[in-house]
Amino acid sequence: MTVTLVPPALDVPSAPAGSPVAEAYARLAQAYGGLQVVELAAHDPAPRGAGWVGADELAGGGPALDAFLAWDEAQVLRDYGTQGRPDVIAGFGLHRYAWPACLLITVPWLLLRRVPRLPVTQVAHHRTLGRMAVRVEEFACLPDDPAADLPGARVVPDEEALRAEVRVALAGHLTPVLEGFGPRMRRGRRALWGMVTDDVVEGLWYIGQLLGDERGAMAELEALLPGSTAPFTGGAGFRALTAPDGSELPTRDRASCCFFYTIRPEETCGTCPRTCDADRIARLTGAATG
Repeated sequence: MTVTLVPPALDVPSAPAGSPVAEAYARLAQAYGGLQVVELAAHDPAPRGAGWVGADELAGGGPALDAFLAWDEAQVLRDYGTQGRPDVIAGFGLHRYAWPACLLITVPWLLLRRVPRLPVTQVAHHRTLGRMAVRVEEFACLPDDPAADLPGARVVPDEEALRAEVRVALAGHLTPVLEGFGPRMRRGRRALWGMVTDDVVEGLWYIGQLLGDERGAMAELEALLPGSTAPFTGGAGFRALTAPDGSELPTRDRASCCFFYTIRPEETCGTCPRTCDADRIARLTGAATG
């Protein structure tokens, strides 16, 4: 995913007082310049127009989604000089929304052990500024969390129950989004949820690298998605390759295909099942030495 730095001249409103997730979103913005989360207070209207689109509008599958996908269509034509198939363009658009949207839930869980519930009515996206606007009215946490007494807190007994909350929150947000994108993508339900699974895993894996705790993020993802957690397709699926110097290189095989090969047949993603292990090792060691 291309990193788009947020223009520093634009002011970002401060988080509402007592926000249970502000610290996590601040650390996310510091680590990854391509995403900045704006928290809305109860009285703040959700942003619309001027590049903003509501997640509920994307879920509706109408003109707002048409406009959203027009950006992807123009980008493919501009950058690659070819017209992408409509279903491929829809897949690109879904990925470019779902990847940051999943982080809204998984990053507070990873960093604070707090899981916000974010219905599509409470999230808006500005793709060119790399911003998400959210209103957090409810969240899950553990019994010993100081935030357990905050309004909207729902206390769960242990880590496994908290992981279940993550899965429920992700499915609750992405299910209607898939209903909007799905008819344009010519894929079945399992393939659509495979795309979501990949975005959950690869998004938090990447942020874990930026935060300096890749192994920790991988371990959390393996516990979150062990492979039998419907509607998610497959599990985190990490495996290790061996570099020429004997060190381990983490990789995984995606549960879905982004169809980028229909744009550039000679190119594949680093975790695509079409990418052989020798090529993965070459890329990973080349990136490390580079």
